[in-house]
Amino acid sequence: MTSLHLSSLNSGSNGNCYYIGNDEEAVLIDAGLSCRETEKRMYRLGLAIKKVKAIFISHEHGDHIRGLEVLSKKYQLPVYISSDTLRHTGLPLDPDLVRPLIAGVPVQIGALLVSAFLKHHDAADPHSFTVEDGHTCIGVFTDIGKVCENLSTHFKRCHAAFLEANYDEVLLQNGRYPYHLKKRISGGRGHLSNKEALDLFLSCRPAHMSHLFLSHLSADNNNPDLVRDLFCRHAAATHIVIASRYQETPVYTVSGSKALTPSIPQALGQLTLF
Repeated sequence: MTSLHLSSLNSGSNGNCYYIGNDEEAVLIDAGLSCRETEKRMYRLGLAIKKVKAIFISHEHGDHIRGLEVLSKKYQLPVYISSDTLRHTGLPLDPDLVRPLIAGVPVQIGALLVSAFLKHHDAADPHSFTVEDGHTCIGVFTDIGKVCENLSTHFKRCHAAFLEANYDEVLLQNGRYPYHLKKRISGGRGHLSNKEALDLFLSCRPAHMSHLFLSHLSADNNNPDLVRDLFCRHAAATHIVIASRYQETPVYTVSGSKALTPSIPQALGQLTLF
C-alpha cells in the first residue's frame, strides 16, 4: 500500500497553497503565501522544503501567486503554468524555471503524476489538479464557478480532495457585499456554494474517499461550523476537515489500497468550457 501526505498551508482569498507528496518528493499547488510564511508553516509541520520539486499554478489571481516569484527563485523550483496564465501574472519568472502546463497532459514528478484540467473561473486559463502515485489520488478543486463534467469525473477517482465550499447562499444574499460582487461570486465563473459542493460530494463521492478538505471558505459569507455540520451529516466514513484561511492544517496521510485506473484521457482535460 502506498501513501501520500497532504496539507493545506492556507486556503482562502488571503492566500492558497497546498502540499502533496510522498516520502521522497512533493509538489505545491499554488503559492499564494509569501515565501517566508510558506517556509514557517512547512517548518511547523515538519515538512522539508527540499522535498518540494515543483510548483503548479492554477490561475493568476494574487491569492494563488503572491509568493511564487521569490519561492521559485530561492529554491530553484520549476513552475508549471499555462502560457496565458503566465502572461496575466505579470511576474518576471526565470524562463529557465518555467514549464508548460497543458490540460490533459500529465506531468511526472518522481513517482508523482500531476494532471491539470480546465474549470469555470474568471481567470485567463484556470485549471484544477489531481496528484497521484498509481494507488492514491488527491484532488485540488477550488476557485470553481460551477460543477462541470471534468470536475465530476476527476472527483470520482479521489481518495482525498480539497473541495471549495466558498459561501452559504443565505449569508451571501443578506451580506454586506455590493450586488456586482455577489453576482460575480455566484454567477457561474466565481466560486462554489456550500450546497453546490455538497451536491457534488453526494452524487460523485467514491466509496474509497477517506478525507474531504472543505476549502476557500469566505470570511464574510460562510462559517466553518455551519459548513462542517452540513457535510458531517452526510459524510459517513469520509473524514471532514476545514482548510483554514488563518493557519495550516495538520499533515494527513492518505493511502490507496489498490491500483488506480489510468488517468483521465487527454481529450476530456481539453474540453472547451467557455
